[in-house]
Amino acid sequence: MAGHSKWATTKHKKAAIDAKRAKLFAKLIKNIEVAARTGGGDPAGNPSLFDAIQKAKKSSVPNDNIDRAVKRGSGAEGGGADYQTLTYEGYAPGGVGLIIECLSENKNRAVMEVRTALTRNGGQMADSGSVAFNFHRKGVVVVPAGEKSEDELMEIVLEAGAEELTDMGEAGFEVTTEPSDMVPVRTALQEAGVDYDSADVKMLPITPIELDAEGARKLFRLIDALEDCDDVQEVYAAADVPDAVLAELDSED
Repeated sequence: MAGHSKWATTKHKKAAIDAKRAKLFAKLIKNIEVAARTGGGDPAGNPSLFDAIQKAKKSSVPNDNIDRAVKRGSGAEGGGADYQTLTYEGYAPGGVGLIIECLSENKNRAVMEVRTALTRNGGQMADSGSVAFNFHRKGVVVVPAGEKSEDELMEIVLEAGAEELTDMGEAGFEVTTEPSDMVPVRTALQEAGVDYDSADVKMLPITPIELDAEGARKLFRLIDALEDCDDVQEVYAAADVPDAVLAELDSED
């Protein structure tokens, strides 16, 4: 899990830049539509929709866009697309396993875009199951720094069923749970008056590969290309980028 916390820190920094891009807004809106279609348009009774809306608001998606997405997804307003959830597996340069999650109304387009992004950046598609065995699905709640001390947070989240609390430095704290315990943990934080940046179910690597600077550059370049695909929602990598390597890459920006 230590490798994931470093990886999450890098993703957190990148998200601050991506939040200004319309492409990220479109992905967040798509998540809201799918959550509303699956569990109904009332966030109070649909935890997935609640978290999708919360994530969109944290990224400054306008409320009007969020409201329209909820209405399209729930059927209260026309124009919603019939999105499919698609998951692909692949390898980045150096043999790093990738899980690529998509939402698309066009499966052929989605797989073509993913395959193209992989092959143009030194990666390749993998057979189903050849990568997924090295990941497990976990709930991940990110709490910004300064909300509570580590000990105070630990008491709140462990009582609610959390498995682990990881200090990510300036990026805050990462709470890891079983997927079924994520909502109770998130609710416990809310009831304790603790704000949180995000609450998502993610695929976390079990045995990540440690990368040097060159390997990390190639991986991040590939992930950027995949995330530029309209249908790609999330990219998970079985990689551990040491702090020293992250610092080296940051100094190059």
